[in-house]
Amino acid sequence: MELKKQFSDKALQDFKLIDQATLEKDQQAYAMLMERYKKPVYHMILKMVRNVDDAEDLTIEAFAKAFKNLHKFKKDYTFSTWLFRIATNNAIDFIRKKKLDTMSLDTSFKDDNGDSVTIDVEDNNLNPQEEAIKSQKIELIQMFVTKLPAKYQRLVRLRYFSEYSYEEIAKELDAPLGTVKAQLHRARELLYDLVKNKKEHI
Repeated sequence: MELKKQFSDKALQDFKLIDQATLEKDQQAYAMLMERYKKPVYHMILKMVRNVDDAEDLTIEAFAKAFKNLHKFKKDYTFSTWLFRIATNNAIDFIRKKKLDTMSLDTSFKDDNGDSVTIDVEDNNLNPQEEAIKSQKIELIQMFVTKLPAKYQRLVRLRYFSEYSYEEIAKELDAPLGTVKAQLHRARELLYDLVKNKKEHI
């Protein structure tokens, strides 16, 4: 078959998982895709933003966006290439919004065929798109946040929707900074589970 000649075994396995996830509604297929790529996506984003908490946030967003649009994926290239570009563009949007100067454009990775995947940096003038991007991110996370335990929902809303810093959240809730970080870390773990399993409840 032509696909076998063009793609690696891992890429073909990804295609099978995508079919199981989108056509057969196999929840385990989503979990396996996330298990395969969670670490490399996280480490790539971490190189770009150089902040552990932001990298974890952006990794969740990347998978949420990828899984939401998985039915649109076409097997013209590998899943890893598609996923990494979603994650990269999401991180670039974040960097521009925060006006960070920490991104290294030398950050690169190889897809399953060993080919280098370049980072496509678009024009800086994103003003007409910024609100749409923000709304899309809120929509993606909103799909899952209402399923979190109540004590985590306010934290997540302050962090993602109101865009509070960790220090601002601690002040708002009159809680120690360490407690806020620990609880947000746990909230992110629960969000990972929701994104990959699409559970109706926890």
